[in-house]
Amino acid sequence: MSASLTLVIVMAAMYAAGIYIMLERSLTRVLIGFLLVGNATNLLIFIMSGRPGSSPIVTGTSLDDTMVDPLPQVLMLTAIVINFGITALLLALIYRSWWLAQLGDEGDTLTDEHAAETSEDSEITFRSSTDDEAAVQASLDASEDGSDDDSSAVDATDRSDERAPAAGDAARTDREGGTR
Repeated sequence: MSASLTLVIVMAAMYAAGIYIMLERSLTRVLIGFLLVGNATNLLIFIMSGRPGSSPIVTGTSLDDTMVDPLPQVLMLTAIVINFGITALLLALIYRSWWLAQLGDEGDTLTDEHAAETSEDSEITFRSSTDDEAAVQASLDASEDGSDDDSSAVDATDRSDERAPAAGDAARTDREGGTR
């Protein structure tokens, strides 16, 4: 196939528009410009691929002079995959940039109230995991003794639930106003 003048003009226009748009400050415009340049590159490979011919599938017969070179097809597929990967990366960057812009100055600061809640929550989680480990150990000890009765594990769990709350637990409330 001889390169059509129309395809060459379209390819050149896509390159020019893509590069011009990529020079803008907006990340969305950079993405659109990159997509135009990627599609123009696919057109360039298509134009440079040469004459049309039969498919390059060898079926045991001798090689034919009318077979097309498969390399441009592989290059186009590779360009499409690379274009898709970079587009996904740019979309992730655009989303992250938008997200940080919505947070403003709050994105980098941590309030003291949140830090205190996090510390209290971690203490409760630590105590809960310690109680769970005690219940598992009691169950393992009971199974080593040969008793298949799970009452010892249940007793250990019941005893851990009956312990008195810590001094800070009584005053704690969740965000909706109820007590924990």
